Amino acid sequence: MFRLLIWALFFMVSLIPNSYAKDMRLDVINAEKQKNILIQKALDTENQAKKDSLARHQKIVSDRSALLKAIKKLKNQNKQIKKDIINLDTNISNLKQSEKSLQDDLAENENVNKELSGYIHHSVKSMKSLFNQSIQSALIKNRGAFLTSMTENQFPSMDNIQAMVDDLFHEIQLSGEVKRTKGLIVDREGKEINANILILGNFTAMYTLPTESGFLLYSNQSNRLFALSKLPKKRIIAKNQSYIQGKTDDIYMDISKGGALRQLTHALSLWDQIPKGGPIVWPIIAILGLAILIVLERIIFIARKHINTNTFMQKLAQYIHQEQWDDCIQLLKKKNQKLVPKILERAIALRNKSREDMENVLQEAILAEIPRLERFLSTLGMLAAIAPLLGLLGTVTGMINTFHVITYYGTGDPRMMSGGISEALVTTMLGLSVAIPIMLAHTLLTRKIENEIGQMEEKAVSFVNMIFKTRSC
Repeated sequence: MFRLLIWALFFMVSLIPNSYAKDMRLDVINAEKQKNILIQKALDTENQAKKDSLARHQKIVSDRSALLKAIKKLKNQNKQIKKDIINLDTNISNLKQSEKSLQDDLAENENVNKELSGYIHHSVKSMKSLFNQSIQSALIKNRGAFLTSMTENQFPSMDNIQAMVDDLFHEIQLSGEVKRTKGLIVDREGKEINANILILGNFTAMYTLPTESGFLLYSNQSNRLFALSKLPKKRIIAKNQSYIQGKTDDIYMDISKGGALRQLTHALSLWDQIPKGGPIVWPIIAILGLAILIVLERIIFIARKHINTNTFMQKLAQYIHQEQWDDCIQLLKKKNQKLVPKILERAIALRNKSREDMENVLQEAILAEIPRLERFLSTLGMLAAIAPLLGLLGTVTGMINTFHVITYYGTGDPRMMSGGISEALVTTMLGLSVAIPIMLAHTLLTRKIENEIGQMEEKAVSFVNMIFKTRSC
């Protein structure tokens, strides 16, 4: 610093102009003074700078000691902070794991709650449907009213859940009970009346009135019991009444909860379907009537001509063995309305002739009886063949009419098409219903007539053998 001041003075002196050379001495003296002054100032400045430097140095040393202490303290604090950071990181990691575990538990609990809530709401809908379709709801008013308050957005309370459980157990109990009670029903005329009601679990309900008894159908729209529009058969009514009176343990019931009973109301008997078959039905019915007359006539004829041939031949054999020919002739004349005695009567007059003559007469008599036995059998077989053909003709005619209707009105109404087809099939059903018993009767009558012819042939041979055995003795 001092050297810089000296060089500055010299530089200033060198700049003095030549015009001041005469005053050089004076100037030198002044310059010397100035120099001394400047030197003194420089020394003072240097001393002051040294003092300041020493003070700064001391301060720096003092500050360094303080800084070293502060640094040491900060290092200790930093070390402690690092330990704290490590502990905090450990705590944070543990807390994160705990948070994750809690979040997983929370998510699982939320899923369980959602699933439970959804299951309960689904159970509420199922219970509403169950109560709506249960016959018991016709007798228990406002059943399950609390279910309407259990909305989708509201989690059900334990009281609601307990009420659901109680109602379900009550429904289970009612579904296994047979109960008699009095209540309102809608009768077959559409009037609401009081009646005695018998309920068999959740399957079938029956009513009893002073004038009638029948089954009940449950309507889930109005929660009422309606009398079946068609009364059941008398044997069903009698069976049900016997059960109600405790006389029997079995009863008719509909396990389909009304499905079979509804079919009964739409079921048509054969006589109900006959008028729907068209004009071809009446020839089929005429064939049935004619076949019945033929079968009855044949049955009566065969019954009148039939005889117990074994007993008859035993008695006749006794007379022949004893050669009581008058008694034989009298017995044959007495029974000559029967087949076997009639043919034997024609042969006994030739008892003294040869075997060939007697056999020829007997064969002739048998052949004479066969047409009478087989009369109308061919007609019966023809009727059995004609009946299904007429039924098929009626079906074809009905199908043609149905297709004409489809041509005009299209296929937009399947019920109209099925109705026309079902009516067309009535004649086929009726034709088969007529042909099957006619064929059965024809077969049975043919078999019976063959047996009668066989008996005539057998007894004719036996009769000839008995006569010639007696003649040989």
